[in-house]
Amino acid sequence: MKQLLRKGLKDIVVDEVPDPVVTPHHVIVRPHCSLISSGTETASIHRGGALGAVAENPSYIGKILDVMKNEGPIRTTREVLAKFSEYAVLGYSGAGVVIDKHDSVPNVEIGDRIAYGGEGTGHAESILVGRNLVAKVPEGLPFEQACFTTLGSIALNAVRIADISLGEKVAVIGLGLVGQLIAQLARLQGGNVIATDLKPDRVALARQLGADSALVGGPEFAQQVSSLTGGVGVDCAIIAAAAKSAAPCRLAVEICRDRGRIVDVGAVELSFPWFESYLKEIQVFMARAYGPGSYDASYERQGRDYPLPYVRWTEKRNMEEFLRLAAQGRLHIEGLITHRLPLEEAAKAYEIIMDPTQSSLAVLLNYPAAADAIAVATPRSAARVEVNRVESAASEIGVALVGAGNLARWVHLPNLKKTPGVRLRAIQSGSGSRAKNYALRFGAEYCTSDYNEILANPAIQAVVIVSRNQYHASQALAALRAGKHVFVEKPMALTEEECLALSQAVQESGKQLTVGFNRRYAPSYVRVKQQIAKRTAPAVLNCRINSPGISGSYWMADPAIGGAILGEACHFVDLMYWLLDSEPTEVFASSLPTGSKDPIGQNNLVASFSFADGSIANLTYCTVGSRTSGGERVEAFVPGIGVSAENFRESIVRAGMVRKSSSWFAEKGYDSQMHAFFAALRSGRPADITFRDGVRATLGCLRMLQSAREHLPCSLDLDQFLASSNPQ
Repeated sequence: MKQLLRKGLKDIVVDEVPDPVVTPHHVIVRPHCSLISSGTETASIHRGGALGAVAENPSYIGKILDVMKNEGPIRTTREVLAKFSEYAVLGYSGAGVVIDKHDSVPNVEIGDRIAYGGEGTGHAESILVGRNLVAKVPEGLPFEQACFTTLGSIALNAVRIADISLGEKVAVIGLGLVGQLIAQLARLQGGNVIATDLKPDRVALARQLGADSALVGGPEFAQQVSSLTGGVGVDCAIIAAAAKSAAPCRLAVEICRDRGRIVDVGAVELSFPWFESYLKEIQVFMARAYGPGSYDASYERQGRDYPLPYVRWTEKRNMEEFLRLAAQGRLHIEGLITHRLPLEEAAKAYEIIMDPTQSSLAVLLNYPAAADAIAVATPRSAARVEVNRVESAASEIGVALVGAGNLARWVHLPNLKKTPGVRLRAIQSGSGSRAKNYALRFGAEYCTSDYNEILANPAIQAVVIVSRNQYHASQALAALRAGKHVFVEKPMALTEEECLALSQAVQESGKQLTVGFNRRYAPSYVRVKQQIAKRTAPAVLNCRINSPGISGSYWMADPAIGGAILGEACHFVDLMYWLLDSEPTEVFASSLPTGSKDPIGQNNLVASFSFADGSIANLTYCTVGSRTSGGERVEAFVPGIGVSAENFRESIVRAGMVRKSSSWFAEKGYDSQMHAFFAALRSGRPADITFRDGVRATLGCLRMLQSAREHLPCSLDLDQFLASSNPQ
């Protein structure tokens, strides 16, 4: 399909990317038209290039330096340079026809006319959108008006936050698309609207569309408002402007009455004059996107609605209400449209928006293919797009990478590219634009959005799985059954049942499965193992990990999909086994209190392990520390020797004298593990890390969590578990 993309920092292109594949709680829409959100979308276009972007946001420099400390200058420079050519999706508001849906989506049928929204949906010939971000278009309402629904629900949410009552004086500062819609909705709510903008044509339009007063902003505006309100000031000022200064905020405070309200829905510098705000006892509110549900992954992606008796106006219900008002003719939308262009001329559309002489407001993109009734009724499955035609040697191992996230971009794709005897044939991702971007950058033969296409391709002998944790086991299982070797990032599995299924699949398929336990290859940990390998007595280990980033709404913090323990602490269960060459036999653990949203108790554990050789170990995993508290530190003690490793950079041996080894940047062992895995495949020998190691790590984490729940020690017996056909 064709999709509008920003390439690099400033170029707008329309390129072919894989069509989306329907997923749980989602539908696929064939748009008839989409609306360019001029403020939000053009904010990410930097016509001044890199220098202009840094000038607009100097914090970029600090972020780059922070990344460089962890990733090193070469890798960081490579990623910064990639920003000049990588794709980004723009757009989040449109209307069209449903052409496919998942069985988990009720009350929507193929062929329904709907409006859609949602960050990342974009401007494309096919759109994958969550069930809570679609709303049926009433009969008779044209698609060209229905495609305003997302911006309309943003405006509607701002008006709800403003809590306008009948007869209140309401100032709307900024008359772009959202401001024009707010002015109309505020009047429907009973407000007496005073609309203002610096552009006379937008002021004239607001007056034409029904604003009670419409004034061009300037030095006299505050006095004009005072006259219109009998010297009292407005009850509420809604800031819908886009400005790099705090001028709109200062103006809002100046024109508000005592104990007035300010609602910000625009993109401005939030700086209010303290003394005047204090004297007036001004209340300031922020309006977040479309309303309740915004930025909540469980609502937007997993389809979990909020119960109406407790949350009356969610994102979806705001969208539905906006469509109702538009269908009844109570909103004037046609007058907001200034330009219509086909998708192929998207670059011209953005030029129009960014040209101040054009006086543009609503710029629509139309999709000519959607006018074909047969095409709309027939879902396409063009989930594969050829990118690079490269002749490959018969001896090369064909590889597909699954999951185009940051770990793939920063680590696995560069390593695959430089691993001898390997040919990167395909990249699979639910995001067609990201799959295409990575395929272009790293030389893959094609990109796809359909995992089944990877499984069915006989030219692919191995699959590298770097998707989200909850998909690892099912994707690895499918690959093994399809006759592929598997490199799966940790955790290999999240449940006992998944462990047993993978164990059986490895044995039945005869294929290799290795798990991304890169610490075994990190130089600092290799030195620790070397120091304790010749011990003649049990060892004492202490592992302390501080991961404050795995908290809040970050997906990896969710215990339902493994949380920090199954998702990250599994590294250290494996590391302890590998350092000691001894099986863990028992664990006793305690956690922070559970039940709170943050910190999540299950993600903060202290566990004591016993091992078959008599060694003991302590594992402390927390997400509540500060980012300056240090990350991970592992210590090992055997008679006469103490050795430690910290943050992949440093190892210290204390055995009579002190020997310290360190590096400027973290050396994490990813490249060595990737090379070792494919070297094992070529030689026909087992990989260093097998499914047994993946099972052990998952089982150890499950027993830790069980012990913390039950306040009892839990036994660990890997051989007994694998021999059992029935999970405990």
